[in-house]
Amino acid sequence: MFRLKVPFDTQVWETSEKMESKGDQSDTKLLLVTANVGSLFEDPQRLLTIWLEEFISNATRVNPKFLALHLQEVGGKTYENSMGNVQEFIRCLCEEMAKTDFVHVHIYMDEDFKSAEHFTALGNIYFGHKDICLLRIWNFLTHDWDEKLDKGNRIYSGNIENVPTKEKAKFPQHFFPECKWSRKGFMRTRWEINGTAVDLVNIHLFHDASNLDACKDFPSVYCKTRRRALVHTIERFHLDEKNGSVPFFIFGDFNFRCDTAGVVKELTANLTAHRVQSVKNENTKINYRNSDGNNILTVGKKEFCHADHQLKFKEFWLKDYDKELEPLRDILVEYPISFIPSYPFEEDPEMPTDYMSTRCPSWCDRILMAPQIKDIIKSDEWKYDMIGQTVCMGDHKSRQTKHA
Repeated sequence: MFRLKVPFDTQVWETSEKMESKGDQSDTKLLLVTANVGSLFEDPQRLLTIWLEEFISNATRVNPKFLALHLQEVGGKTYENSMGNVQEFIRCLCEEMAKTDFVHVHIYMDEDFKSAEHFTALGNIYFGHKDICLLRIWNFLTHDWDEKLDKGNRIYSGNIENVPTKEKAKFPQHFFPECKWSRKGFMRTRWEINGTAVDLVNIHLFHDASNLDACKDFPSVYCKTRRRALVHTIERFHLDEKNGSVPFFIFGDFNFRCDTAGVVKELTANLTAHRVQSVKNENTKINYRNSDGNNILTVGKKEFCHADHQLKFKEFWLKDYDKELEPLRDILVEYPISFIPSYPFEEDPEMPTDYMSTRCPSWCDRILMAPQIKDIIKSDEWKYDMIGQTVCMGDHKSRQTKHA
């Protein structure tokens, strides 16, 4: 949660003007949430209700004045078959949130999977409280603010390419590490909340396709590609002369992974490696065994399994290997992390706190910000944590920032 300070005169675009202060604008609380929800749409009967109850309970408890929810993998991995579940998700969410004091609802759901050059499977959802004095959204086509928002729901779904109050882009095909043009990109909106302008950017970066390749070196080929796409996105904002630039939050599934090579080295200091070669490289793996011949760690393309898997990766030592953001500290800021890795959790409601043995657990889901954000928030009033620590939220646990 963040509290926005009183309005400030940024003069960041030619048509900007200082907004008149109205009401008590020193206490505008923001709640920012990011969630990879692919699992929900593939198993809605078991997971959708659990997820919604946890999210709404948390939002009600925090009671922000403005709530931003950024979703990735809308429609799930098998989106051709499960995209139909998205509308039910929206209906249930809006129905429950209508019972609260949020009266402004803006929803952008990129669902048009038949448009290969545009489809990102991102969803940006925003709720504005009845007590907000002034709420406006930026129009990226006219390069100016739209009129003050009226109460009610504005839902854009399906093909949303022509909606002017958002900027959305899929990363160029040559950015993709496996040459497969998948659903990765960003979607940006700009808001004026009680006289303060801020960009809210949803992003989904590339995953690690193979543990074996990821642990060859650090930074891995996947890490380098993620960094390239992230810098590309931020540079795009800074070079946008028509829309200017304002302080931004960028939150989504960055797919940041731990230094896998370093983690393996840490875990196998006194072990012996035994490569199990398969006719198909898909099944090749390395078993690390102790002096008694017991497997302690197994690493395969999509296997990462430790003998003490459920406890080992919840210990604080692992945070030393969370290094992907370090080279970008001059352009991106993050509050200190004090929670366990957000991925990959079991998708079984009976095992809500267990990690899958497919990847090295990592802090994939993050809420980052431009250094300029410090000028518009009360930096001493924040909390950065995880939603759904004891319930199943899918393979990713949702991340949030809220008031301490």
